[in-house]
Amino acid sequence: MDLKLIVCGLIVMTASSVEAQRIVAHRGASHDAPENTLAAFQLAWEQGADAIEGDFYLTQDQQIVCIHDDKTKRTSGEDYIVSMSTFDVLRKLDVGRWKDPRFTGEKIPTLSEVLATIPPGKQIYIEVKCGPEIVPFLLPVLKQSGLSPEQTVVISFNQQVIAETRRQIPEIQAYWLVGFRQNKETKVSEPSLESILQTAAEIQTQGIDLQANRDRLNDDFVKQLRDRKLSFHVWTVNAPADALHFQKLGVDSITTDRPAYLRQELNLQKN
Repeated sequence: MDLKLIVCGLIVMTASSVEAQRIVAHRGASHDAPENTLAAFQLAWEQGADAIEGDFYLTQDQQIVCIHDDKTKRTSGEDYIVSMSTFDVLRKLDVGRWKDPRFTGEKIPTLSEVLATIPPGKQIYIEVKCGPEIVPFLLPVLKQSGLSPEQTVVISFNQQVIAETRRQIPEIQAYWLVGFRQNKETKVSEPSLESILQTAAEIQTQGIDLQANRDRLNDDFVKQLRDRKLSFHVWTVNAPADALHFQKLGVDSITTDRPAYLRQELNLQKN
């Protein structure tokens, strides 16, 4: 075989593998717009994100709303507990002005409204911030959205949420979120790979969405995930050097606050 063809083939394969990682906009394009608002999600699409990630709670009257904290104080200035408030009360809050006056009037959106922004071929990572009680209410909203099952992914730190999503909505992907912490007594980073893999099997997750820890995530770690046919995702990555590191590990998606910037920087480093 011609050496030039071999080299060209390798170049094409390498470029394809690097471009295969999805760029997921964390709470929308949250570096530039108020997190978890329609403005942030629309901007994420304009910035070329492959997917958006948003945080969701169930309200007192069983509406699914997009907000990160269990209280509204940080982003609205008014203090309401989301799960103990009705949608009508929450809808009156301004959650854009804190970021910049030009976003004054942005409201807490519903899951339905967020789903309506998703273009063909794009995805949403629905991070459930409450418990499994939300799962029965997810299904009708997803069905009414008209999106294909491949366009929606549920993610959560809550193991029961993942288990119930797999049981009640088996047609969509569900990824377990994992963060790392140092044990104060042993100084060892937890959880261990063994415990992650054990829990993954118990809750039947299809993927692990991990805190982007370069010390913990290495070739052996990823091999163990792949051997068990688990997809591999990381959050939240804003530094191009970190993103490049995880790309080389073969990560399936990278969640970032800055989708346009990160993609631009990765293209520069790649070239």
